[in-house]
Amino acid sequence: MANTDRYIYSIDFYNAIKPISKELKLFIKAKTRFMHLKKGDYINQIGEVCDKLMIINKGMVRGFFMHGAQEITTWISYDGQMATSISGYFKHKKSLENIQCLEDSSIEYLHYEDLLYCLEKIPESIFLNRILMEEYLISAERRAFIARIPLAKDRYQFYKENVQEDILKRIPKKHLASLLNMKPETLARIIHPKK
Repeated sequence: MANTDRYIYSIDFYNAIKPISKELKLFIKAKTRFMHLKKGDYINQIGEVCDKLMIINKGMVRGFFMHGAQEITTWISYDGQMATSISGYFKHKKSLENIQCLEDSSIEYLHYEDLLYCLEKIPESIFLNRILMEEYLISAERRAFIARIPLAKDRYQFYKENVQEDILKRIPKKHLASLLNMKPETLARIIHPKK
């Protein structure tokens, strides 16, 4: 059943990149699915195949895996960003990480088969997909830089310079510390140095 009367954030999301045709809008309306999840809910777990390319309308999610008893946060996405399991979505393989909501989240998504159909049948979607993949790769590049910065305070500073201040305040400190490969107490000392 098509979502003909429902507001679809994804249309505004794509229009902000490049105005889209009526044909693409109709396709998005027909194929977009919706999730409204609570803080702590899992979207996908290790070993499951994630076939959703998600756009976060409002909220925040993270990817993480377990190393022994320790959770290792690998990425955090929030309002207006994409999220998926790379190996699950693009290779239809079992996910190597969990995807969990850090806040109550409103998410729209397309199934992989729908994206493939769109790319094949609606040529303008190729351009949009290229722009989105560029953004996704730039984000991955930043995470790779962070992982290689030797000093914890410099990793935090680099991250701080590449994310909006209001977003930074919303990220739970224990998950931010994990993302930046430091202990929560180290992050606390960096954020609130003793005078």
